[in-house]
Amino acid sequence: MSRRCSWFAFMLSVVAACSPAQPPAETQNAPAQTTPAPTAVPPGPKLFVTNEVGGDLTVIDVGTARAVATIPLGKRPRGVSVSPDGATVYVALSGSPIAGPGIDESKLPPADKKADGIGVVSVKDLKLERIIRGGSDPEQIALSNDGKTIFATNEDTAQVSAIDVADGHVIGEVKVGEEPEGVNLRPDGKVAYVTSEADSTVSVVDTATLKLLQTIKVGPRPRSTAFLPDGTRAYVPSENGSSMTVIDSQKHRVLHTIPLKGELVRPMGTVVSPDGKTLYTTTGRGKHVLFIDTKTNEKVAEVEVGDRPWGVTLSPDGKMLFTANGTSNDVSIVDVESRTVKAKVKAGDRPWGVAYVP
Repeated sequence: MSRRCSWFAFMLSVVAACSPAQPPAETQNAPAQTTPAPTAVPPGPKLFVTNEVGGDLTVIDVGTARAVATIPLGKRPRGVSVSPDGATVYVALSGSPIAGPGIDESKLPPADKKADGIGVVSVKDLKLERIIRGGSDPEQIALSNDGKTIFATNEDTAQVSAIDVADGHVIGEVKVGEEPEGVNLRPDGKVAYVTSEADSTVSVVDTATLKLLQTIKVGPRPRSTAFLPDGTRAYVPSENGSSMTVIDSQKHRVLHTIPLKGELVRPMGTVVSPDGKTLYTTTGRGKHVLFIDTKTNEKVAEVEVGDRPWGVTLSPDGKMLFTANGTSNDVSIVDVESRTVKAKVKAGDRPWGVAYVP
């Protein structure tokens, strides 16, 4: 859907909506307690932003660049995905305590396993409808092309779970590398790539048989995966290696490693333009989004977006880019052509993931 860029001149000041987070319901697929959504929500594209510490979703109207709703979810919302019809947003929720690299997890409080699940959010009603109980400590999620199956990384059990959307039961689980984080499906939907932070690997999983096909060694602490639209290549960022691994995603072998030079370049979230010509990656502590030419494998530009950018997504026409900036608690709206930040919108406490809903 092509959008004109003239809306930038009419942006309003940011209105941040705040609601206390509520714990999820304790039974599978149980109705969740939520606060009513605002009545005056303008039509048009929205961003759904997960706030890991706040335990909620910030809904941002793209046309006016302002927050229009806050939806309580539960504990540690991180990964977020949208159904193919754009009617539903799914969010990974986890009761495991936050633990950064090098933390002695034996000294952390026990995990609240009742809080683990996948939140199901209605885009029309802007409310949490239910919580699917499937998989332990889910971090990121991906949807099958028909929208019937959720694939979730289970960080504490080193698995990826396939979950039936309709009734919430776990179809199957596949053992992958330690501390799996990112999960993404190749455009044809036949395989899932699962990144393992602890093992520095990508596990290739057959989505039909739920069998592990192959394990690919990549750079240290891989965080996500982005595929070219034609499914021929995948890009895997190495946060601790300041590099990007290029993989032949048909033969599942490493083609090239792109070094990403610069101060505090820690590539994390990734997304590819609709035409497949540009790869974008957030850099965490580096505060930037990098633009990488997929033909030459060279960095061609960078834009400073905010503090600790992590989640990143694009508008369907590829003209606007959006980043969730973790420690500045906001979302940046970037005009891709001019490579400038056109607006920053206040989100909740520690925004993590961001999804675009037309």
